[in-house]
Amino acid sequence: MKQTKFQIGWDEDRVKRVLDHYEMLTEEEALAEDEAAWENPSHTFMEIPNDLIPTVRGLLAKRAERAKHLLDDKSSIT
Repeated sequence: MKQTKFQIGWDEDRVKRVLDHYEMLTEEEALAEDEAAWENPSHTFMEIPNDLIPTVRGLLAKRAERAKHLLDDKSSIT
């Protein structure tokens, strides 16, 4: 049997919880959630060419790692 490989921070339980959440939504709830995402001022939606997706994911992963280190550094100070 093939072992599933998850992104950092994800595991089988988290994937199941996300799937359960979306499978339980009514069509109206799903639409409202989608529309709310477009109105969130803290996020931006962009169209990115498929061949650049690995690069963008790498940049996002580096940013998340730096943020994690900053949080770790702050928690060690207190």
